[in-house]
Amino acid sequence: MFKSIGIVIVVLIAGVLVLAATRPDTFRVQRTTSIKAPPEKIFALIDDLHRFNTWNPYARKDPGMKQSYSGAASGKGAKYSFDGNGNVGKGSIEITDTSPPRQVAMELHMTAPIEARNAIEFTLDPRGDVTHVTWAMHGPVSFPAKIIHLFFNMDRMVGGDFEAGLASLKAEAERPGGG
Repeated sequence: MFKSIGIVIVVLIAGVLVLAATRPDTFRVQRTTSIKAPPEKIFALIDDLHRFNTWNPYARKDPGMKQSYSGAASGKGAKYSFDGNGNVGKGSIEITDTSPPRQVAMELHMTAPIEARNAIEFTLDPRGDVTHVTWAMHGPVSFPAKIIHLFFNMDRMVGGDFEAGLASLKAEAERPGGG
């Protein structure tokens, strides 16, 4: 009996490992919204990390989070470090490149709960009096992360936060006198 249970457990574990090995080596999560505001106004809310954190959904998940800013005031070299609860984790975001008023590139370096380095991109595409804003994150997926991704859908988990953040960005940018 115990031998049969042991064999079933080994086969299940082997199946999970084989399935994980077939998963992609990279991931990408992306959401887009339309904001009735000029790209310059929206860009200013992303390119300055102090202003970024007025609508960033992760900054709202832990009101007691420890935060610090360093480097440039905005744009390339601006850095934000955070140490929060289990909903936020610990790490930093640094602006690595900007193309005003069209794009802001960042690097997210998580140190807890799991070490990870991911690229973040905000793209602003003006069309008349509306600007389409895309928030994307992509990066490598280690083998242990592939196993986790079998049970937790990264797109659904992070995508919901991106949607909430973009909704807050939209509200701020469209508010009279906002931005």
